[in-house]
Amino acid sequence: MPPLSSAAAPATHRLRLWYRRLGRRGAAGVAAFAAALLAAAFFLTPSRDPSTTSYSYPSYGHRLPTLVDLTLVDGAKEKGAVCLDGTPPGYHWLPGFGEGSDKWLLHLEGGSWCRNLTVCGQRKKTNLGSSDYMERRIEFVGILSDDELQNPDFYNWNKVKVMYCDGASFSGNVEAEFQDGTSFFFRGQRIWEAVMDDLLSKGLSRAKEAFLTGCSAGGLSTYIHCDDFRALVPKASTVKCLADGGFFLDVEDISGRRYMRSFYNDVARLQDVRKKFPRCRSDMEPGQCFFPREVAKGISTPMFILNPAYDVWQVEHVLSPEGSDPERLWENCRLDITKCDSKQLETLQGFRKELLDSLNEFKKRKEWGMFINSCYIHCQSMNPLTWHSPSAPRINNKTIAEAVGDWFFNRREVKEIDCEYPCNPTCHNAVLSRPYREA
Repeated sequence: MPPLSSAAAPATHRLRLWYRRLGRRGAAGVAAFAAALLAAAFFLTPSRDPSTTSYSYPSYGHRLPTLVDLTLVDGAKEKGAVCLDGTPPGYHWLPGFGEGSDKWLLHLEGGSWCRNLTVCGQRKKTNLGSSDYMERRIEFVGILSDDELQNPDFYNWNKVKVMYCDGASFSGNVEAEFQDGTSFFFRGQRIWEAVMDDLLSKGLSRAKEAFLTGCSAGGLSTYIHCDDFRALVPKASTVKCLADGGFFLDVEDISGRRYMRSFYNDVARLQDVRKKFPRCRSDMEPGQCFFPREVAKGISTPMFILNPAYDVWQVEHVLSPEGSDPERLWENCRLDITKCDSKQLETLQGFRKELLDSLNEFKKRKEWGMFINSCYIHCQSMNPLTWHSPSAPRINNKTIAEAVGDWFFNRREVKEIDCEYPCNPTCHNAVLSRPYREA
């Protein structure tokens, strides 16, 4: 979902004032507010990868979201655990309270990847490559909210958002500091270790329950580090993981190419990622080892897979990348799924089938959960409207937050697979004013 532009800000401000006056007059009024706010967000603004966005949405409780300060990791530089430009990594930590004071939920930020030095160089001048550009305070919403009405199962836990600044899902570890004479640090694995060490010293080492989550490229990071996280926390504790919008597919695009595999090959070679996956077969291309389907095969920790069947980011960058659509026949469909013609919808249904086929082996794992809705969106756990609200998308009348909570606390088995688009009227389907841009 896109960030709010300056053009949309006045309208959104009026909606916030209206919401405050509305108070708790009932679900119908709040749902109307949510629909209006969603319209402002989707229709009035340009777009970018939503996993990198700090939203300015009110919670569905009695107050606005809590602002949380950035913490830079002490001693990270000495460990070589630095962002692309050599600055220290950072995270935002909201301490838990009450019964949640010894429980921890970590969220790994997303934001695509960089496949070459040119793109990585551009990232060095942004929050995705340097802590110099990271926001000093961000709002905690969705799965990070401390509002019980918005986040009923995890509201009082310690919650951490780990900022993403290495360009390879916290998995690279290149010793050299220079590439073609230019300074670059590909140290995502060291960043992971330094952040975890810092959090262990602040109470994570005593956690009774711990939950690792991530969105988009951070969802891929969650697959990669799920078992690593389990190994850090006391054996007697309950530890689980959730990947949101992170199940990227290794499929042919509309031109018959495997664009995403080529992209991942570049990332893997640039940051020497393959050594992170010793189980990956020697006859596979390095990028193949980076796909969640391969990574997940070796995960032993319980995992929850949260994905839309029609992931808006994947439709653009995996299924119909611009280079495979020279006549721009897919442009309108990419921006708005309701503009897809019958042939394009048939292709999208085939993409959904590829996803479900890839998930079959994980669906059989009793301790794993999944929520695969038929929405046209990307990343839903960090958005208060889609995580848990009166207008949130539902499968079998359960919001994503309710389904995740049921699974985490073993209240029921959760394997929710939605019907085909456009069957689900509760979906929030993105309508973009321009395509997503690769970071």
